Amino acid sequence: MDKLAAMRTFVRIVERGSLTAAANALETSLPTVVRTLASLEREVGVSLLNRTTRRIHLTEEGARYLERCQVILSAIQEAEETLTSGRRELRGNLTISASVLFGRRYVAPIVNGFLKRHPKITADLRFSDRVVNLIEEGVDVAIRIAHPRDASLVAIPVGQMRRVVCANGQYLRRNGTPQTPDDVREHRCIRHTGLTPRPEWHFKVDGRNVSVPIVTLLTCNEIDSSLNACVNGLGLGMFLSYQVASYRKNKQLICVLEQFEPEPIPVHVIYPRLTLISNRVRTFVDDCVDKLRHVKLD
Repeated sequence: MDKLAAMRTFVRIVERGSLTAAANALETSLPTVVRTLASLEREVGVSLLNRTTRRIHLTEEGARYLERCQVILSAIQEAEETLTSGRRELRGNLTISASVLFGRRYVAPIVNGFLKRHPKITADLRFSDRVVNLIEEGVDVAIRIAHPRDASLVAIPVGQMRRVVCANGQYLRRNGTPQTPDDVREHRCIRHTGLTPRPEWHFKVDGRNVSVPIVTLLTCNEIDSSLNACVNGLGLGMFLSYQVASYRKNKQLICVLEQFEPEPIPVHVIYPRLTLISNRVRTFVDDCVDKLRHVKLD
């Protein structure tokens, strides 16, 4: 048995979520993948995967073995790429995900610069305000504004975003400026579901996290429409600081209750832990991390 080939097959099975998908990714037959996995399990003397008709699950021993396989295969790949990186241009495709407005404002310029420096690279930008599954959707790198909760992802912090409450000046003159989070109950509110999935806003009062129910005039899952409603004076809105930066600069929106803002949300560059990272992905991740850490994330 070719132990390294067997390790690659095992990692690909876990990465793809099924033996059939692994066979397709490896461009081999399903019986070959089944035999390779069986031979590897006999060789190591333990069951690595629990297989059902619908899903596969790592055993405890399989999870530990997977980590070691990843280290070994990554080291081999890195050694090979070190020998060729000086002689070979980066090439291939990068699939990159980010939320729509953040991607447009921050990620697209980074990608454009990267493509200019590496002309053999192509890129597929997927900007969406939903949380994508990197493995299932074939995404190499994502920039995500959230606390990392998925152990299958490597998350590199690059900054943080405030959650701010804003309103148009005319709205505040008509309806008054809230002085405390509890005052929000008396106002009409614009709820952007990408940030506030439930009809409540979160604040920090005397060091305590406080949730305040809101009276929702408009609920919207699309950021530009949510912002436009707020700019047009329909009510208060809670947004991430970068989303309202240009409107604040132009005096179209005014922030209120700033002293009660909750903890900022971290921004991370993420990529799948279970995937062997290629030289082009590693280079882009390093470039993206450096650029985002040096830009002012409003």
